[in-house]
Amino acid sequence: MTERPCARTRRTAALLLTAAVALTTAACGEDTARGSSAAPSPTARLDGVWRTDGYGTLVSVEDGGHRLRTYDTTAVSCLPGTTEAKGNGSGRFTDAEGSGLTVAPDGSGRARMSFDEGVGHRTLRRVGALPADCTARTEPGERPDPRHVFDVFWQTYAENYPFFEKRRIDWTAARDRFRPRVTAKTTDDELFTVLRQMIEPLHDGHTSIVAGPDKRFGGIRAGTAMPTPESIARTDKAVAAAVGVPLRTWAQGAISYTDLPDGTGYLRITRFTRFAAKGGPEADLAELDRALDDILTPARTSGHRALRGLVLDLRFNGGGSDRLGIRIAERLTRTPYVAYLKHARNDPRNPRGFTPEVPVHVTPHSGRAYTGPIALLTGPLTISAGETFTQALEGRSPAPVRIGENTQGAFSDVLERKLPNGWTFGLPNEEFMRPGDRRTYDVTGLPPRVRTPVFTEEEFAGRRDSALAKAREVLAG
Repeated sequence: MTERPCARTRRTAALLLTAAVALTTAACGEDTARGSSAAPSPTARLDGVWRTDGYGTLVSVEDGGHRLRTYDTTAVSCLPGTTEAKGNGSGRFTDAEGSGLTVAPDGSGRARMSFDEGVGHRTLRRVGALPADCTARTEPGERPDPRHVFDVFWQTYAENYPFFEKRRIDWTAARDRFRPRVTAKTTDDELFTVLRQMIEPLHDGHTSIVAGPDKRFGGIRAGTAMPTPESIARTDKAVAAAVGVPLRTWAQGAISYTDLPDGTGYLRITRFTRFAAKGGPEADLAELDRALDDILTPARTSGHRALRGLVLDLRFNGGGSDRLGIRIAERLTRTPYVAYLKHARNDPRNPRGFTPEVPVHVTPHSGRAYTGPIALLTGPLTISAGETFTQALEGRSPAPVRIGENTQGAFSDVLERKLPNGWTFGLPNEEFMRPGDRRTYDVTGLPPRVRTPVFTEEEFAGRRDSALAKAREVLAG
């Protein structure tokens, strides 16, 4: 799902799902008058140019904290980035679509940048003025040299992609193979084919390239069946039949729940984005809270009628905002814990050089919470934020029993970039790690504890839902 300019979610995974699932910040206050004679806010110190640790980004804050722009850099390029936002002088910025971010001072020459739709933060370090090539303009009608477009694309992956070794891809060999096919006369169609062929062997659900409405490519793990409107409808019908009782829905259909006859609850979440029709991340959080208030009633969370187990179904979840997943985790515990650690590539020459680890915490909700057993259903279409939510629940006590198949294996936020010719592309540049042993599940995905088929032809033909049946059996035991 392509990111909004300020949003840092993992939506590019939805190049796989966006066409099929056509189901998917609050204002930061008005701008302070520029001509005011009031003393400047302390955050006026934010004006200037900053470089992020990792992410290859320059951040320019201007006009007393009233304007923010990003620039994407590599060793061979500096281009205007995807983020352009207005501020109110307090360190809060909002883009034209309502997505917000915060920049806060963090010591001498340092600041932290946090996105409303994400978790964690990025460290900023003050630098000098923008390099001249960051603001260089292309003459009207001038076509960028396809070779430069290729070089920026290749270099961005070389400096930021963490998984070449895991995926057994020699990126230098890829450059040597494909670069001779690009000349000053290479057409757009030919160039798009070259770039697609370079990243297709990665089989990575967070890789993409968009050259126009009808010219786009999104990666996917080998062997994953691409969803279609027909397959989604078939899956929804099979789930409804297996559940056997009517489901109530919230969040524009993304969340559904019912009480099962055996005293357990069934909660299905099909995405972590577009919970609200408008209003951005804060509206999504408000809609999620409303749904959870309705679902986690006093009767279901305490007393003799409390749920004796909860089936949490993420088998078809294309991702979205990690923040929403953490919000749900906070309703499923009374004990604080670290959900996961995350870091980003930070050394262009060393694929294993990363920024310091940032812990993401689960802080229990102050109101009602469900703390009983959970059976968690996953599969290859549990992608991105669906996976980080699954990972976040590992630290819960009691830990959920994962049932089904491996998740997709695409955890990182998506690093959204532009090319000199105006095309956009995305790639992962982070690792999400399990606290303690620092293990990651990128590429392979999180494995189930109990393996069952998930939405296979055999399951459909036999009118079976083995994962749901096993979940009910586990919770009954």
